[in-house]
Amino acid sequence: MNPFKSWCCIFLLGLPVLALSQETPESLTVTTWGGSYEKAQFEAFIDPFMEATGIKVNLKEYSGGLAKLRKMKYIKPEAWIDAWDVLDMTESDILAACSENLLVKFDPSSLPSAPDGTPAADDFLEDSFLECGVLHLAFTTVLAFDDRAFPGEKPNSVADFFDLEKFPGKRALKREPKALIEWALLSYGVPIEQLYDLLSTDRGMRLVSRRLNKIRDHIVWWEKGDEPVTLLREGTVVMASGFNGRFFDARVRHKLPITLIDHGQFLESSAWGISSNSPNKEIGQKFIEFATRTESMAALTKWMPYGPTRKSAFERIGLHAEFKVPMLSHMPTAANFLETSIRADSEWYAETEPFRKKWFLNWLKGSE
Repeated sequence: MNPFKSWCCIFLLGLPVLALSQETPESLTVTTWGGSYEKAQFEAFIDPFMEATGIKVNLKEYSGGLAKLRKMKYIKPEAWIDAWDVLDMTESDILAACSENLLVKFDPSSLPSAPDGTPAADDFLEDSFLECGVLHLAFTTVLAFDDRAFPGEKPNSVADFFDLEKFPGKRALKREPKALIEWALLSYGVPIEQLYDLLSTDRGMRLVSRRLNKIRDHIVWWEKGDEPVTLLREGTVVMASGFNGRFFDARVRHKLPITLIDHGQFLESSAWGISSNSPNKEIGQKFIEFATRTESMAALTKWMPYGPTRKSAFERIGLHAEFKVPMLSHMPTAANFLETSIRADSEWYAETEPFRKKWFLNWLKGSE
């Protein structure tokens, strides 16, 4: 299941030419995770797509999950205005959505070859093609801290995040169990390779509850990707979980004193998919073809440290477009991060959604 096995085998390729039919719809609605990531997507391929095709892309912020997508299954085509056509989803969400027939089946043969003619099937990393979509980047959810809060000893592990005596203060966490449950077990010293086996047992979940109970009164929940940076900047919290790209942007662009904890970075994939009820499936497919070209993927790495799933794009990673920071060492797939990263088991997440949701709601109520 892991698309990160082949990061070493990279080849330098050029740019394919893509043409669109004049009969395509005038606009397309695409989900984004907002903030600096949205701005990077706009620069890398959304604005170029609109210029090349004359088709307007409407962006709608999305924070994960299937709730809204499930409701769209019942929208009639004539009432589809502003509903989502193309979705940028985590791998676990796209697997779950596909199993519920919320997304169209995806044809990977439609994706453009690499500039030197290498077929997409050989240029994408192994396991990038899903039944209902295609993986296009790797990102991590990480733990970080306000450097000003700890002038002496600094946190450097997941266990430190849960240690209120040694590192007092509020913690910001995303209001969902993903990554949180893995971190809870990792803080006990559970080996990374044993996390999902233990999480599949009652004992494992009891251990998670016990660890989270220790910091329950010190948690500030967040839901949108830009919130952790704001909470750290304003001093509301001293530590926070968040997306590696948002923290990178905060440090490089805004010079904020935010330091990442390398240990336990939660590595996931993001995938493009098309809503099964969308009346704009053909243009949605063309958008995905454009967004997954070598040049489009490589362009994104000039703005955000998210690892592309095309080998040819990975080879082109260079400097940040504005600040000239070498981007390769900041990628979540860099060797120094991979050694201690948790690689999300997307199949496990797709299969356990009802269980996780019920457990988390019960824990929030204090009944776990």
